[in-house]
Amino acid sequence: MSVRASCRRQAGVSLVELMVAMVLGLLVAAGIINVFLSTSSSYRAHNQLAQVQETGRYAVERMAEDLRMANAQFCTGTGGIASEGGAGIYLDGLRAPVVYARNLAAAINTKDLTTRWGQTSGSNTYPQAPTAPYALPSFLWMRGYDCDEKNCKPVTPPTSFLPAMGRQADNRVVGSGVLTLRYVDPARGWTLGGGSYVVTEPTSGAVTSIHVAPSAGEPALSEFESAHLALLADCSGSQVFAVNGNPDFVPDANLNFAAPVVRHAKSPLRLFDFNTDFVVVTYYLKVIANDDGTTTGALIRKDKGSDQEIVRGVERLDFLYGVEDNNGNTRYLSAGEVDSNAGGSIACPPPAPLPLPTDPGCLWRAIKSIEVHLLVSAEMPLYTLTPSEQMFAYQLDGIAEPAAPDAPGRRVTPRAQGFLSQKVRREFVALVSVRNYNP
Repeated sequence: MSVRASCRRQAGVSLVELMVAMVLGLLVAAGIINVFLSTSSSYRAHNQLAQVQETGRYAVERMAEDLRMANAQFCTGTGGIASEGGAGIYLDGLRAPVVYARNLAAAINTKDLTTRWGQTSGSNTYPQAPTAPYALPSFLWMRGYDCDEKNCKPVTPPTSFLPAMGRQADNRVVGSGVLTLRYVDPARGWTLGGGSYVVTEPTSGAVTSIHVAPSAGEPALSEFESAHLALLADCSGSQVFAVNGNPDFVPDANLNFAAPVVRHAKSPLRLFDFNTDFVVVTYYLKVIANDDGTTTGALIRKDKGSDQEIVRGVERLDFLYGVEDNNGNTRYLSAGEVDSNAGGSIACPPPAPLPLPTDPGCLWRAIKSIEVHLLVSAEMPLYTLTPSEQMFAYQLDGIAEPAAPDAPGRRVTPRAQGFLSQKVRREFVALVSVRNYNP
């Protein structure tokens, strides 16, 4: 073989061959990049969905802890009616506390209330301030608010307690519901027995003094401040009254309508500091600013006036309240319907002893279960989401199938709330039984 022939065989590719090879290489590289981007986008979307699922489950579980306890007072509740057995003991224990203290407002957190003595709120006018012992009324136990883009029903919560609705950071999320509930914290208080005991009048059963010697695990008596009210509870009911002294608590005749009475001395007794142990919890949504300049919603648990952020990414919060009527039918009502007795179509449950002249909003103590609806989204927007990945369903919008974020018919849209559409969103629904209700 000649040297010249060998050189021809080792010659480089032609310009046309080079261009064809480069085009083919670019096509292969573009395919690889496209697959990578598609896979990466799908991964981010699935990762957001996983975060949404985790956030939603935790939010529901955290709220359910409080919702189950609504209206609780040691080993009794406030719904329904108590029936008295032959031994004189109230069998079902469904009784509101009897208030002997003249100034309950000094002890209870009433900043959230739009329901005050002698005032009109929504469709209800409340009775004048009592002048004799009375059963703690329904409106001091629970109240909810349903909100759309502009207004809330039955009324708008006071801005002295909650932020006004708006789209800026620290506003209350537009169109989100609010629920305030109360209960006695069962982990608190002092058990009366042994070194702790109550002294009563032999004939009337009126309390003359209560001596408390804290056992292991019970709060220190120094937590019971001089101006606080006492709550003495057993499994048939409880009493709220003003006291002097510590560790020997004596009912103050000047600050009470009458002397509190222990109804059944054989029932287990427990003393609580009403000011601190009567828990007041409010759930609502607050607008939170992200680092990239966007916003998201946060589920807030307000307790003793301080906000505790539970989770971020909650954009909608709504409640439906299960009320059992006299025919045994359970109806799920909005807050406005509960407040107005469904336009007067549902009768109040039988009253507790010592009722006030009227009991406006009486269905708030007749709630059997609470249906919670949350719309949970990713905290940060994901701009690679497809239109189908942005779709979601929310039952209370009345849209049966998943639809676009700004679909016609939604009660509230993310745009109206100031949130971007490019997020994964899912609805979470939980039905929570209120353990302190008994028909």
